[in-house]
Amino acid sequence: MQTETTSLQSTGTSRGVNSFDQPADASSLYRYCGAHLVPGGVRFAVWAPNAREVSVISDGNGWTSGRDWLSSSDTGVWSGTIRGVIPGTRYKYAVRTQSGHLLEKADPVAFYSEKRPNTASIVWSLRDFQWHDAAWLKRRAETDWLRAPVSIYEVHLGSWKRPRDGRTFFNYRELAHALADYVVEMGYTHLQLMPITEHPFDGSWGYQATGYFAPTSRFGSPHDFQYFVDHMHQRGVGVLIDWVPGHFPTDVHGLAMFDGTCLYEHADPRLGFHPDWNTLIFNYGRREVTEFLTSSARFWCDVYHIDGIRVDAVASMLYLDYSRDSGQWIPNQYGGRENLEAIDFLRGFNTLMHAEFPGVMTIAEESTAWPGVSRPCYTGGLGFTMKWDMGWMNDTLRFMRRDPIFRGYHLNDLTFRSIYAFSENFVLPLSHDEVVHGKHSLLSQMSGDTWQKFANLRLLLVGQYMAPGKKLQFMSTEVGQWTEWNHDAEVDWALRTFETHEGIRRMMCDLNRLYSSEPALHDGDVVPQGFEWIVGDDQTNVVIAFLRQTQDASEIIIVVSNLTPAPREQYRLGVPRPGFYKEIFNSDAAWYGGAGIGNQGGVYSKAESAHGRAQSIAITVPPLATLCFKAITTAAILPLNVAVAVAAEPASTKPEKA
Repeated sequence: MQTETTSLQSTGTSRGVNSFDQPADASSLYRYCGAHLVPGGVRFAVWAPNAREVSVISDGNGWTSGRDWLSSSDTGVWSGTIRGVIPGTRYKYAVRTQSGHLLEKADPVAFYSEKRPNTASIVWSLRDFQWHDAAWLKRRAETDWLRAPVSIYEVHLGSWKRPRDGRTFFNYRELAHALADYVVEMGYTHLQLMPITEHPFDGSWGYQATGYFAPTSRFGSPHDFQYFVDHMHQRGVGVLIDWVPGHFPTDVHGLAMFDGTCLYEHADPRLGFHPDWNTLIFNYGRREVTEFLTSSARFWCDVYHIDGIRVDAVASMLYLDYSRDSGQWIPNQYGGRENLEAIDFLRGFNTLMHAEFPGVMTIAEESTAWPGVSRPCYTGGLGFTMKWDMGWMNDTLRFMRRDPIFRGYHLNDLTFRSIYAFSENFVLPLSHDEVVHGKHSLLSQMSGDTWQKFANLRLLLVGQYMAPGKKLQFMSTEVGQWTEWNHDAEVDWALRTFETHEGIRRMMCDLNRLYSSEPALHDGDVVPQGFEWIVGDDQTNVVIAFLRQTQDASEIIIVVSNLTPAPREQYRLGVPRPGFYKEIFNSDAAWYGGAGIGNQGGVYSKAESAHGRAQSIAITVPPLATLCFKAITTAAILPLNVAVAVAAEPASTKPEKA
């Protein structure tokens, strides 16, 4: 093959419709680095500033180094056009170090990679996919997601469902239709994919990535993944992805010691090695490294129309002493433990993403009390749209594992969150991390006998949806799986043949629709005006109650939970206004696997004081259950002799009569 050199500065072209036809800048390295089809061949460009020489080895030259040379520039980028290379060609870079060693490296900006265990990059064009999601993108840009319903279904594509024809995985196109049908049926607003960036080891679940610009080939080609996202958008489902800028694996074909030096990572292991995961930590103080990472994030939203990026393990990036003992870390220039360079990177990342992609969410998995994670950068925050509330998850699960006989002494596990609930824009996560490594499934973690376990799981899930904050659930939670997640298997879909398990799924369908259709349950998710305690200290009855409302208080929903297995009859509860309180949800409905104890559709308030309020209602609260009542103004109250349909069994989900 014939090689032609090209300078980095000459690669920009005039702005066009396709992303790759637009001028390149520091946040779009993918427009000039990597392998790009040009008339007659492919232009390659790779950053390796300390290499002695770089050539391309590929299917076209017998994988022989020294035949297809790249030329260096003062930017440290080696580039050149090689004639005759076609899409589908496998390639790597042969990098000669200053000491004379020859390294065979995959392309850091490859758009496609071989399926593991093979590790070569593949020449591919992303220009010619035809998108059909313009209406979705327009609506996304016009939506304030902090006031809109956001209920996320977290999925590991390799273990959601598995084919029965001998293949290991379904492909992206098959998954697009199956998942869209299911997510729409369930009523989730968004799908969150555990990392789909290319990774060599299935057991890492994608969190040890080697291809920051390549969707994993386990499920098909880049065009297949574009189809996946496009189809989801046409069905009205947003797509979020996990993204891991905190560390990367030591695989020899990857970023580690890329040109014979610590190029992407710190040389000092006190800064550059992660003891928890035996991985390497990015050097955020190096401009080229932060441009690489920012370009990766931008790439997924630009080229694949991704709707949000959940950043993994943010706490490990923020603290220099994360998982390190004294003497194992280096303080910052002021003697502190904060990683100032990582902070600057995260602020730059968030600033760019919000400016370039209106309506795209950035979400931090941050497990400490770092202030302002989801506050604007110009006020001193990190700039994320939202943050996972790990405190809520830990406190709530700890409470739900307790025997109900002791719960009255631990109501603070549920009420403590009020102290900080609106300090950030929170997502309430019940993620994959809660059902692995011997923790058991959520159903198995619940206390009590089988009946109580199912009732407690319903109580947990309803509590998540009624509390202020956006929602995230991991696949299999909705069918009440007994066993913890196994990435080598699939969700235990056979459980749906059992009424108790299918009842959980039916409840989740209705919860998602209730959450989306009632503004009182989502409009005030991240502001204190949307929430108010009614009772949080009833240690005798072990009942808690609060109200959710729109920010203008025009709509109110009362939420009441009985945290014991004994029903509470004629429980008098203070309410904010006179009128009829319609029972719009009951987790004890027989349709969900409960006993069907309720309040005949609703109750009228009386001028009898309770819980510091002039008006109150007397209700029956089923055992281990949550009720929701919608306040109806006096003018809208129906006559007493008008029957009110019992909530919790929407017609759309009732079985047809024989």
